[in-house]
Amino acid sequence: MSRPETQGPAELYYGDTEAQKYTNNSRIQKIQAEMTHRALELMSLPPDESLFLLDIGCGSGLSGEILDEMGHIWVGVDIAPSMLPLRNPSRAIFQFYPESDEQISLITTIARKAGFGGGIVVDYPNSKKARKVFLCLMVGSGRYSGSQDGIQNADQMEVDQSGLPKGLEGDDAMAEGKSIAFERRRARDTTSGHGKKSKRKVVDKTWILKKKELYRQRGKEDVPNDSRYTGRRRKPIF
Repeated sequence: MSRPETQGPAELYYGDTEAQKYTNNSRIQKIQAEMTHRALELMSLPPDESLFLLDIGCGSGLSGEILDEMGHIWVGVDIAPSMLPLRNPSRAIFQFYPESDEQISLITTIARKAGFGGGIVVDYPNSKKARKVFLCLMVGSGRYSGSQDGIQNADQMEVDQSGLPKGLEGDDAMAEGKSIAFERRRARDTTSGHGKKSKRKVVDKTWILKKKELYRQRGKEDVPNDSRYTGRRRKPIF
């Protein structure tokens, strides 16, 4: 049986059907898990340290699950758009300063050809000082859900007819007022400890059972049996 990469470009071969079959295949899951553990071993990463990793050719994110389990932060890219929505529904926001409308059109056209949804959001379009242009990209189920015409959606923001967030409106004075309010809120959150991320994930019985079941689905043979002692904290030994 010939390998997929010899049958045509990956972005064409891995359509919606093949991407789903690839992700649900237990043999593929096992191979990806073994390759990921081996790659991490060869990288000789510092022990007990969370790192930022790039997964090129991430597919539907099977290797990323291993990275999550080991406490790493990762970003995945793949040439096949149909692979990405299966595991990585997401949004990306870029603020930039276009020199012309043609430049905006060029950037959005390239983004759509790459398989992204979304578009341009402009805050304070009539202000020379406060005007900001954002490129909002979406993939998978990362679209903004909810109603239109000024009604707040599940993301607690207003969306327009194209499903994009509505840009902020007003004059320079209103923009300055929002900026001051934002700085005060950020200072308050900083002093109160809000927004701080925990360095370690909470490892309890539910988390352990979920990961053990995931390993079994991948065909791992040495997964310990579940018992009443699973996830139980052990007393320190001196």
